[in-house]
Amino acid sequence: MANKDSYWRKHKEKIHGTGGNEKPRPELIEISTETKASFEAGKVLLIDKQLHWTSFDAVRKIRNSLRIKKVGHAGTLDRLATGLLIICTGKFTKKINEYMAQEKEYTGSFTLGAVTPTYDLESEPEQHKSTAALSAQMIREKTTEFTGEIQQVPPIYSAIKKQGTALYELARRGVEVEIEPRKVFIRIFEITAIEMPVVHFRIVCSTGTYIRSVAHDFGVALGCGAYLSALRRTKIGEFSVNDALTLEGFIQTLK
Repeated sequence: MANKDSYWRKHKEKIHGTGGNEKPRPELIEISTETKASFEAGKVLLIDKQLHWTSFDAVRKIRNSLRIKKVGHAGTLDRLATGLLIICTGKFTKKINEYMAQEKEYTGSFTLGAVTPTYDLESEPEQHKSTAALSAQMIREKTTEFTGEIQQVPPIYSAIKKQGTALYELARRGVEVEIEPRKVFIRIFEITAIEMPVVHFRIVCSTGTYIRSVAHDFGVALGCGAYLSALRRTKIGEFSVNDALTLEGFIQTLK
């Protein structure tokens, strides 16, 4: 199996045209007692997570900046994904499960003609196949197989736990694990543009849906393989990334 972390570190600049961000360092700023108390009382923050940061990186930066203990996010975004991250502070951390349960909207792209062990670009594309026989109509029609209630197998490289151990840890050790399929609901799956071998999409789905698995399974259905090459979360329930601040933007509001 691929070493997910080493591939990402080696290829992040080649893939994305950037060296990425180093681990965020706490920025200690002066905040008033009243401001700190307001966040302890509870706030819901809409953050536009940037590329290469984990969701926990974002939580840690906000926690360190506010210097309060209760800060959490309502739904993980992979570090190669960007977009809406709901972060709750203080007493509002009790609302996290409520927000996590809401419908999500994503945009992004699949690359056809290859697969990766992680179903995205955190591992190296392999098993390359031609996509010459595929037409735009064939690609668009195939989306109907992935709408409504479907059975989905989560990626082996995921944080789901098997007997107390995260699946990605087992995968790195080369342990074979049987993963049970899960019911998920995809309300909208539309192809917004085709620039072969890259296919752009918009998906509106239930919580628990892995877009990486949609990419992989879509490639299997087309007979050529596919992996997730870009992902952005644009909505969670009624919350939109258009109303979100970047982390730096949020920090600026505290000064």
